[in-house]
Amino acid sequence: MTEIGYDSAHDAPLTQLAAGQPEPQREVSAPVDGMGCHAGAATMEAAARAAGNSELLDQYAADYPQGPHDKPQSMCPAFGSLRVGLRMRRVATILSGSACCVYGLTFVSHFYGARRSVGYVPFNSESLVTGKLFEDIRDAVHELADPDRYDAVVVTNLCVPTASGVPLKLLPSEINGVRIVGIDVPGFGIPTHAEAKDVLAGAMLKYARAEIEAGPVAAPAQGRSDRPQVALLGEMFPADPMMLGAMLAPMGLAAGPVVPCREWRELYAALDCDVVAAIHPFYTAAVREFQSAGRKIVGSAPVGHDGTAAWLAAIGEAYNVDPAQIAAAQNAFLPAIKAALAANPIKGTITLSGYEGSELLVARLLIESGANVPYVGTACPKTPWSAADLEWLEAKGTRVKFRASLEDDASAMMAIRPDLAVGTTPLVQKAKELAIPSLYFTNLISARPLMGPAGAGSLGQVVNAAIAGRDRMETMKAFFEGVGHGDTAGIWEGAPNLRPDFRAVHQKKLDKLARAAKAEEMI
Repeated sequence: MTEIGYDSAHDAPLTQLAAGQPEPQREVSAPVDGMGCHAGAATMEAAARAAGNSELLDQYAADYPQGPHDKPQSMCPAFGSLRVGLRMRRVATILSGSACCVYGLTFVSHFYGARRSVGYVPFNSESLVTGKLFEDIRDAVHELADPDRYDAVVVTNLCVPTASGVPLKLLPSEINGVRIVGIDVPGFGIPTHAEAKDVLAGAMLKYARAEIEAGPVAAPAQGRSDRPQVALLGEMFPADPMMLGAMLAPMGLAAGPVVPCREWRELYAALDCDVVAAIHPFYTAAVREFQSAGRKIVGSAPVGHDGTAAWLAAIGEAYNVDPAQIAAAQNAFLPAIKAALAANPIKGTITLSGYEGSELLVARLLIESGANVPYVGTACPKTPWSAADLEWLEAKGTRVKFRASLEDDASAMMAIRPDLAVGTTPLVQKAKELAIPSLYFTNLISARPLMGPAGAGSLGQVVNAAIAGRDRMETMKAFFEGVGHGDTAGIWEGAPNLRPDFRAVHQKKLDKLARAAKAEEMI
């Protein structure tokens, strides 16, 4: 029987044992089965390091430092990288992980509008341990790599394959002209799904940069701009890049591609920009690739009056634009922004938290609109590209908490008792239980224009409407007071059948057991 080989992965050298030499035992500090990731983050990380993934995890620890909590408090991080791949044209995605994880990620991706299939390579403990899983992944990639359909295939290891050391780096870099991009996105190494977007964006930029260095590459579909461009780093509301382009025009500049991109050739165009605007400041791997290409990075964003003035000046200086042109751009938009802020004032105290990475920008806009924002929590880390926003917010008396946990955000909300709490789903739920008006950050706040005059007036209506609903929240709280807690938890057709006598007898038994345990400890 002849073995069919697709690439050179089978040529990887194996250790040759001398005759009679016992086979070395591979030490694994924590066993990991192939069926689930229930072992816990510490156990999974220990297994991943034992399997040879220490360098990968060390890089992730440097790029995405952990916070006080040891696990993501957003959705599975891999959703972020999956979303980036599914939004790109002519890019196929394959997941390698536990079936339950893949099901959940696929479901959420379609819930958020994905209109294509997600590939999956199933496995069990035997195929994981013997290396058959890698062979199955390799076969799947070869089967999928059709240049008439795809520019790239993204293969993503989830927790269990990463912990077991499934070596995606041994996959060929291209098959039939189709690029193969392998990444590991374990929940025990990537704190948030926002940062997982950076994992894939950075890997694609690294691949594209190598292609550029090797020779000519395809031009953007719409052609190259006749003006210097500014690449935009971070997912934004669709209207924001157009507004940014309008604000850059008086300086003789143009808005470049948005990274994460929508098609592969946009990566070349982004790397062709001499200046990169880190609108979302947590894209550490992407920034590293831009800096390796010699590009300048500018933090913050043109939100509100002060933010727009500072950002236009920083971009102009990065491109050595004449100060008169910078002033012209500022004068063209700052009066309109100030007018929009004045026309849509926000009155009230607001606590703000989220895991998208734009929390500091939204807080700036709320404060310039007239709101009091004493607390901002973001699940993302502090980086050099968020320094300007942090300094501005702290000067306004705002406490900013990076790597904030749900407990941090809830404690701040309960201590401040704001007129409006903006945050994640569990925080919004907690706020409604306390009759505090609340808004879900991702769907109701970040999904709005934030830049320039359009952004200046975009939050007033929805925020003021929510604050005005406090009386309604109080009425609902009074109506449902006590429901869903203690004896009223669950569904009842009548009054709960309370038996305080049974409870008293049971409590005596518990007290007796506690006294016995305490006495045993003293002995």
